[in-house]
Amino acid sequence: MYSLPKLERFNQNVASKYNIYNSIFITLPFDEINNTGVLLPLFSEVCEQGFKSNMSPDEIFNAFVSKYLDNPTEGQKISLMLRFIQYVERQVVLFDAIEDAAFSVVNNLEGRGSLRDMKENADQRSKLQELNDFLEDFKVRVVLTAHPTQFYPGSVLGIITDLTEAVKVNDLNKIKELLAQLGKTPFIKKEKPTPFDEAVSLIWYLENVFYHTIGEMMQYIQKNITKGKGLSNDLLNLGFWPGGDRDGNPFVTTEITLKVADRLRTSILKCYYLDVRKLKRKLTFSGVDVLVAELENKLYRSVFYSSGNIYITKDEFLESLQQIRKLVVEKHQSLYVDEIDLLINRYNVFGFHFATLDIRQNSKIHKQVFQDIISHVPAIFPEDYDELDEVEKIEILSNVKANLQEYDFDNEMTKATISSIKAVKVIQDKNGELGCNRYIISNNESALNVMETLAMFHLTGWENPTVDIVPLFESVEDLMNADKVMERLYTNSVYSKHLAKRGGQQSIMLGFSDGTKDGGYLMANWSIYKAKMALTAISRKYNIKVVFFDGRGGPPARGGGKTHQFYASLGPKIENKQIQLTVQGQTISANFGTLDSSRYNMENLLSAGANNQVFHSDENELTAKEENVLQELSEVSYQKYIDFKKHPKFVPYLEQMSTLNYYAKTNIGSRPSKRKQSAQLNLDDLRAIPFVGSWSQLKQNVPGFFGVGTALAHFENSNRWEEVEQLYHSSLFFRTLIENSMMALSKSFFPLTAYMKKDPEFGAFWQLIYDEFLETQRLLLKLSGFKELMENYPDSKASVAMREKIVLPLLTIQQFALLKIKELKESPEENADKIAIYEKIVTRSLFGNINASRNSA
Repeated sequence: MYSLPKLERFNQNVASKYNIYNSIFITLPFDEINNTGVLLPLFSEVCEQGFKSNMSPDEIFNAFVSKYLDNPTEGQKISLMLRFIQYVERQVVLFDAIEDAAFSVVNNLEGRGSLRDMKENADQRSKLQELNDFLEDFKVRVVLTAHPTQFYPGSVLGIITDLTEAVKVNDLNKIKELLAQLGKTPFIKKEKPTPFDEAVSLIWYLENVFYHTIGEMMQYIQKNITKGKGLSNDLLNLGFWPGGDRDGNPFVTTEITLKVADRLRTSILKCYYLDVRKLKRKLTFSGVDVLVAELENKLYRSVFYSSGNIYITKDEFLESLQQIRKLVVEKHQSLYVDEIDLLINRYNVFGFHFATLDIRQNSKIHKQVFQDIISHVPAIFPEDYDELDEVEKIEILSNVKANLQEYDFDNEMTKATISSIKAVKVIQDKNGELGCNRYIISNNESALNVMETLAMFHLTGWENPTVDIVPLFESVEDLMNADKVMERLYTNSVYSKHLAKRGGQQSIMLGFSDGTKDGGYLMANWSIYKAKMALTAISRKYNIKVVFFDGRGGPPARGGGKTHQFYASLGPKIENKQIQLTVQGQTISANFGTLDSSRYNMENLLSAGANNQVFHSDENELTAKEENVLQELSEVSYQKYIDFKKHPKFVPYLEQMSTLNYYAKTNIGSRPSKRKQSAQLNLDDLRAIPFVGSWSQLKQNVPGFFGVGTALAHFENSNRWEEVEQLYHSSLFFRTLIENSMMALSKSFFPLTAYMKKDPEFGAFWQLIYDEFLETQRLLLKLSGFKELMENYPDSKASVAMREKIVLPLLTIQQFALLKIKELKESPEENADKIAIYEKIVTRSLFGNINASRNSA
């Protein structure tokens, strides 16, 4: 029997089930909201018809009130809006759970991009040895960050997990019970989470998803590809930012960093302990049982004793497992050896650290810290240090040594920076070097920024730090200069020696998020691609193994979208021995929230690397002509975007017409929404998440398409359209950019804000955005040959459409509230209390849309 097409599988297992279970949900008799479930579908219908009739959000809401409510007071209308928001939030959770439950049915876990497909591909092409060599040399690192794009409290995450399992087996009574629990469980956090809270939330995914998925993937590789031989390479590993990312987050302290590292170690030891307990029930053989019991006891004491001591070393743990395995193979017919191998494979990946805790700080903070060190310890630096040029400063930094202590200084930032460096050594002593061995410098503009960081380790008494210094290049200008910066470092004798001690490997981070905010969608992506080519060339020239670490967000505007296609598209001019990328917020729960989705996405990333290196290594190389076309497209797009940013209404529009100012009030993350807490909005200080997220809430998604239409029109108008068409059909990289931009367009809905075109101040600005949207949509369809956006991903298109339909009432309410706030502020009367109420509605309405989009920020 043939399986149904993907869209039909989605309709049967997601769309139909959602309609059934949602009909149960909206009839549940919750306290004080007994008629909300009846009114919400009616309001949703009024919204759909209203926008088709070009009505504004306030006209739609007022039309609904007059038709279905009996002269309600303003308080009753406000109460109904808040209840609608509560319902929509929970409908989003229900849809998430149903989609997660159907993941393995809608997506073929053994199909294209899977480990099985990779092995069969190698067998068919007689490339099994090449695949084995690839697996010994390649790495995938998924780095979990705590950037604020997810707001579910732990209680709701638990319900989602239970609901997903109930939906999988169609347990109607359990589903009804969980929906009732969901209706009565608060979604909102009264206080901002601490960085430690964020860490604990993400460690849940390490324990419950990644530990199992990665271990089983490594086991599959050992049994089916390497023919029983374990990999010496930690092929799949994890990074971790909560508790270590100090950039713009004053709440990350050294105490928090150490506390998170301890929690990571305790969590992985607990996972090992639970596995050993299961083994103990099976390995009851003479001689083996004693070893297992001893191992269980040492792990138990290390996890559950409050002293924080570790009663077993890494070497002892591995030796015990190997000894147990040897006895089982030699004396007990290899009974349960697979379970022992699985635990060894998990240990080889996770060690005693679970995930590598990265430290990150901004280069501008380092500069301030150095000024303080220079002024307090003048003996180390010459008096005219500040007047020296970069070359002279680097020469001095290359030779400085000291043993500075945090108590030598009064400045809190200096003390925090010194103590964070010392914390790295403490963590390595307890968790192993992989516990914390990277220091990332945000906003890296020069070789001096990197040398300052290395000098800081030398100044705190760590002569040969077992740490990688990772520059993060973000702006278009910094990306253009990145290869020159790295060449200065490669030719510096001290830094060159440091790299030699680090295995001749240099990690470089490239930021999609701020790159897009700075230069627009096409220019950001092309600048990163070009920077990787230039950095690869300069690194190869100096015999350095360069590793690229991509700072990606969820949506295409921040480097998200079809990520595995992007990695599969890199040609031989870009070093690609590793795939490293950040994952955050609702993108973690969407892509790695269940065992099935985690396995699918991890295997796709691994497969992308194999496709690029083993199966299609020379097929993705751009020709000189194609590079020129991409360059010209990017330049035209960049100019359009820069002119747009310079528009006098750009910042006022974001401040007055979007939800930008409400992100800081949501309590979904510990980090402030701006780097500098000044009263006046400065676009450079604004973080990418609220910037991109605000456009998403408006359903305009500007960062994901603005300038693309103008760039394509440039080629169409100059009778060079065939050049773009040829590029689209020959370059997977360009095709992926176009398809991801289509996703941004698909999640836009301009009827929601069409009322703005009549606004005397912002009407022309709104029209400017809408015109570019229409032009981009027209030309993307022309280029792809599609009749509709995302036509080649019908299931994803259907999912987006359903999610957008669910949140349409919520977005209508949000716009209605924003209009009321503007009206009240312009009124001569004192309306502070009313404004506060409508601001609460706006803030509350952010959540459902953030989570429904799954990659909105």
